[in-house]
Amino acid sequence: MRTLVLNAGYEPLAVVTFRRAIVLVLGGKASVIAEAGEPVVGPCEILGRPSVILLNRYVKVPYRDGAAVTRRGVLRRDNHLCAYCGKPASTVDHVQPRSRGGAYTWENLVACCLRCNNAKDDHTIREMGWELRVVPKPPRGAQWRIKELERPAPQWTEFLSHAA
Repeated sequence: MRTLVLNAGYEPLAVVTFRRAIVLVLGGKASVIAEAGEPVVGPCEILGRPSVILLNRYVKVPYRDGAAVTRRGVLRRDNHLCAYCGKPASTVDHVQPRSRGGAYTWENLVACCLRCNNAKDDHTIREMGWELRVVPKPPRGAQWRIKELERPAPQWTEFLSHAA
């Protein structure tokens, strides 16, 4: 079972195992905000299994330039929908083709279905007469810094919506 760790300012900081969460709580470094699942039975006491914990002191997060560009990340950013036709996407496409100086960046990559990708080939969208349904831009937020937040637990929803 996973536990969401919130910084003292309620922003998502990490996802840890429930054992690590219990160690933080018993050590006085965090407080339990939400519990889920079976309780943890110890020799002297019974503790609720933490789902979300809040650190008692603020932890400064080092500045990160952003998420690395990946095929999986582009598809996730665009909700697995083609940027040209809106159908389900399974691949990515360079808006400005690489052969024409297009870079491998968040701003130049979009999710694309195979049909549109093959039709576009090595052309620009202007040459094709197409328009983008979305504006490609780098993703932001804790969901992109913390990999485990790709599939959040249902109990975390209210805490992640505050961070967005």
